[in-house]
Amino acid sequence: MSFFKKLRDRLTKSSSKIDEGLEAIVEEAEDDLPPEEEREPVVEEMVEEPFVDVEDDEEDEEDEPEADIEPEVAPAPVVPIQLTVTPMPMIEDAPADETAKPGILGRMLRRKPDAPRRTLDDDMLEQLEELLIAADMGVDTALRVTSSMAEGRMGKKLSVDEIKQLLADEVTRIMEPVARPLPIYAKKPQVVLVVGVNGSGKTTTIGKLASQFKAAGKSVVIAAGDTFRAAAVEQLQVWGQRAGVPVLTAPEGSDPASLAFDAMTKAHEDGADLLMIDTAGRLQNRQDLMEELSKIVRVIRKKDPDAPHNTLLVLDATTGQNAIMQVDAFQKLADVSGLVMTKLDGTAKGGVLVALADKFGLPIHAIGVGEQIDDLAPFDPEDFAKALVGLN
Repeated sequence: MSFFKKLRDRLTKSSSKIDEGLEAIVEEAEDDLPPEEEREPVVEEMVEEPFVDVEDDEEDEEDEPEADIEPEVAPAPVVPIQLTVTPMPMIEDAPADETAKPGILGRMLRRKPDAPRRTLDDDMLEQLEELLIAADMGVDTALRVTSSMAEGRMGKKLSVDEIKQLLADEVTRIMEPVARPLPIYAKKPQVVLVVGVNGSGKTTTIGKLASQFKAAGKSVVIAAGDTFRAAAVEQLQVWGQRAGVPVLTAPEGSDPASLAFDAMTKAHEDGADLLMIDTAGRLQNRQDLMEELSKIVRVIRKKDPDAPHNTLLVLDATTGQNAIMQVDAFQKLADVSGLVMTKLDGTAKGGVLVALADKFGLPIHAIGVGEQIDDLAPFDPEDFAKALVGLN
């Protein structure tokens, strides 16, 4: 099963919410149409009225009493006159040019003749904005998306499928600049620091990335820096065994900064390509925990002034707009270089990823939609946009 199919099948809560909202909005299309009796007669009058008027005028000009009187003089001789008649073409519909490209709306999805449609106006735009905000796209991003959708299309009648395509196009446009894979440098070891709050999926993400890098021929070392939670260490050890990657640990309650320093020494001695350092989950409003993260960064920079070379912030999509506050807080303390979004299959508000891209412009390296190894994949903006709006 392709990752896009998984994404489309599993990211159903967001798409179903948008589906239901769009259908409700477009159902108001009937209110935009005039009553049937006010439409058809207009066409008939435009075609038949001129001909009736001409006949009436001719009849009025004739003198009816003289019509019954036979002429007393002989009719004038008929002189044959040759006329050259140029045949006039019949008026008919122009044949469709099969080679011509359809317009932008025709290209989106082939129009369904019976699909309900609604005129794009200010009221409809306001409803679309509310729908996108409800999908956690954020006020600013929702306004930007709907404004771009409306440009050059005000007054046009749109179906649900056409609106979906317009939405997908705008989301793709916002996401394309941030869709970048994790950069790999020649520096050995390349230190990848992984941060995030409790339950965001850091440990699982590290295991999946390590397994994928190992499969790509890279030598990887993992440091279990969450020394306060035994379950996190055990989980990393399971992933390490599965991927054939060594996991460095320390006694429970040990200083995570010290473990990170020792792990850098070990990775350097082994000639490892990548060192991935797990960290304890931290809440952005816990100043003491955030300061501990700053300490880890300071300590590993004693070993390598350029480390960490990547700082990945793992975000849980189910946290919604709270993810924006997390990015803001972690970026200040740990100089976040890229994002990984997990649990997109468990949220009705997948639009938060669009808001993050629009607000921060940080690279989005990967997204996750499950627990299996292949449920974490490089971020593809077009596939994500289609899945988000429910477009096949």
